[in-house]
Amino acid sequence: MFSDKANSIFKNVIEKYHIINAVDQSFENIYDEKKQLLEFLLYRKCWIDTVQWHYEDIIRDPNIDPVAALTLKRKIDASNQDRTDMVEYLDSYFLQKYKSVTPSKIAKINSESPAWAIDRLSILALKIYHMNEEVERLDASESHIKSCQNKLNILLEQRVDLSTAIDDLLQDIEGGNKYMKVYKQMKMYNDDELNPVLRSNN
Repeated sequence: MFSDKANSIFKNVIEKYHIINAVDQSFENIYDEKKQLLEFLLYRKCWIDTVQWHYEDIIRDPNIDPVAALTLKRKIDASNQDRTDMVEYLDSYFLQKYKSVTPSKIAKINSESPAWAIDRLSILALKIYHMNEEVERLDASESHIKSCQNKLNILLEQRVDLSTAIDDLLQDIEGGNKYMKVYKQMKMYNDDELNPVLRSNN
């Protein structure tokens, strides 16, 4: 199943990141873009999510230097754009894969594209990893560990449900029971012409 592949890659990415556990570490994709495009995209997608997860931790430091915070905010903005781009690359992959499928006359569109559901699955993998860290903390109280274990159980159940939903969606698209229709995000705040603040500084 697709979700088995995705969840395995996400787990590997997150574990790989935490060997060094630094947002500025170098990135190397272990997959060949030409031979293993899907795996390449999934690996890159989760790496972006993992780095951004830790950006978000750092910027919430109440003692962070304001100049450093502004620099980090710019990195988060760039990371958000990269994340969106990767979602669109993934949807392009699925559009290409299923381009020869003729939807049935009663086929319906899904509320989100496959890649945006995969985006949620990648974030869920990060939640599971870090909640499990809390469960295994030796310096935490018993009540904290119990609370985090309950949350972890829910996250694990959520991953099963989301994985099943993604696999079902891809099978429905392949079988012509649903069809893909992808809208570009058209984000305005990064665009020199669409953001009035950026436009005024040109």
